[in-house]
Amino acid sequence: MGIEHKNGGSSSLDFNVPLLLDQNQSKLKDLEASDNDDVNFIGTTSFSKTCFNGLNALTGIGILSTPYALASGGWISLILLFTIATATFYSGLLIQRCMDWDPNIKTFPDIGYQAFGRKGKVIVSVLMHMELYLVATGFLILEGDNLQNLLPNVECFEFGGLTIGGKQGFIIIVALIILPTVWLDNLSLLSYISATGVLASLFIIGSVLWIGAFDGIGFQQRGEFINWDGIPTAVSLFAFCYCAHPVFPTLYSSMHKRHQFSNVLIVCFVLATLCYASMAILGYLMFGSEVQSQITLNLPTNKLSSRIAIYTTLVNPISKYALMVTPIINATKAWFPYHSNKRLFRHMVGTSVVMSTLLVALAVPFFGSLMSLVGAFLSINASVTLPCLCYLKISGSYKKFNGEMVGIGLVIVMGIFVVIFGTYASLVDIIHMSKF
Repeated sequence: MGIEHKNGGSSSLDFNVPLLLDQNQSKLKDLEASDNDDVNFIGTTSFSKTCFNGLNALTGIGILSTPYALASGGWISLILLFTIATATFYSGLLIQRCMDWDPNIKTFPDIGYQAFGRKGKVIVSVLMHMELYLVATGFLILEGDNLQNLLPNVECFEFGGLTIGGKQGFIIIVALIILPTVWLDNLSLLSYISATGVLASLFIIGSVLWIGAFDGIGFQQRGEFINWDGIPTAVSLFAFCYCAHPVFPTLYSSMHKRHQFSNVLIVCFVLATLCYASMAILGYLMFGSEVQSQITLNLPTNKLSSRIAIYTTLVNPISKYALMVTPIINATKAWFPYHSNKRLFRHMVGTSVVMSTLLVALAVPFFGSLMSLVGAFLSINASVTLPCLCYLKISGSYKKFNGEMVGIGLVIVMGIFVVIFGTYASLVDIIHMSKF
């Protein structure tokens, strides 16, 4: 067995994610790259490995912000976590139905194309790439925050006579460390590391639990029952946790027994939600309203368990950055077909992407607010609203008024409310913090 990642067959529109596959699964990759695909080809990945891939896609850096999300909205916002989980699980089932409806659908943009033509494909692709871009930017901010937390005595750096603040300096250093990874032609090694996302999440939860139980922090905070002003932020951050839908078509296509995909979704969403809820409750009980946008920033750095959690947090983004931006690089190269196969051109494009995310990270170094914006505007649209709209169009269900139509309509309305109020709250937070 091995770990593979999709670079986007038809180009650069596939969602890049490391997948644990069976040996024969390379046949699927070769087949998808050919011009004459056999739409009846069945993958070879087992149920258990597909569950692992799904969990790896669902569990990511969002787990660090769930205590902050709970603190923003109060204990009542746990209901919102389960509501978002249910809505995104249902939209995942709709993606499966879309692919069952038309075997030619293999990627997330294909669903947009089948539903709304070329415009639909462009909209889905733009949302995907914007989400990847901002998540990669969030990686840099996360690294800067945690390095500053580990090394608080480093207050500034001097580069060529310029004095740069400690956090900004760490962000620049991490960007320079990451830069060579986007020049690699083979990302398989990074795929191996980044595919440990599930284990990393469990390590962090275990470390936080240990710190609370045995390192003197305790679980004494009572918290608020509800904070109306923070509800939009809470919902947006919870939505960010469930932004794996663009990879679901890849998971579905890789399965040997595709009829079991709904069971895969059940396993993945139940386990991921348990992880998110556990971390949210633990962090809120430990630090209350003082919890920061990343739980690791609250941990005492003189404790071994804290350092394990922080080091784990630092390694994963570095390994995942190149995997996240590869679809963006491929999409950019597709605009310049005469130069796309030149290594120097790829290096230039990769360098430009890293430098641009660096500039955004330096300009908007607010992890919680930026991820809240991603969750509200991009994740909700990509993981809730668009799958529902595409399913209604592909299946023709919008022509019939029944229980399914009403249910999907309610999910869409919920998504629209989250987009409007969550995006507004996130932008207000970013503008407010930029003034200080």
